[in-house]
Amino acid sequence: MNTPELSIENGWLSHAKRHPSPNYNQRPHDEISLLVIHNISLPPGEFGGPWIDALFSNQLDPGAHPSFKDIADLKVSSHLLIRRSGDITQYVPFHRRAWHAGQSTFQTRRNCNDFAIGIELEGTDTAPYESTQYDALSTVTRTLMATYPNITSARITGHEHIAPGRKTDPGPAFHWDHYFSQLTS
Repeated sequence: MNTPELSIENGWLSHAKRHPSPNYNQRPHDEISLLVIHNISLPPGEFGGPWIDALFSNQLDPGAHPSFKDIADLKVSSHLLIRRSGDITQYVPFHRRAWHAGQSTFQTRRNCNDFAIGIELEGTDTAPYESTQYDALSTVTRTLMATYPNITSARITGHEHIAPGRKTDPGPAFHWDHYFSQLTS
């Protein structure tokens, strides 16, 4: 897949499908200095379908799958989702605080949502991610780093690293070395 050149205007990524979420608010400061990589699949271990969009827009039907009962009332979001195909959906403008990290600490700083951008990869901790996802993620990351220079390679992390013991994503299936090597190529 050839990932197109991307740009950011008014907090929105070009070439991304927009599916605005109501689950965001103002950042307490104008700082954006961290990128957090997550994974998600709904139902767990299944890919495709409308369920992630529904979750992030508070429209997940708790009766559509037994696993949805416990999460249907959650008020969560992420800035971006990268599907298995490499397609990108944006839910929250980057300059707004999406609700993706929960209780979290990066280095000694708490509340990562305050200063982080969250990207969900459609996947699980153990299923290999697709090359199209790595391609899209690296292109998006380079665009974010150019737009928000406080995001450096040292300030890119996984949800598992900022919420250890509580979260495990993106998990052992995510190849950090491959991803970081794509950022410089």
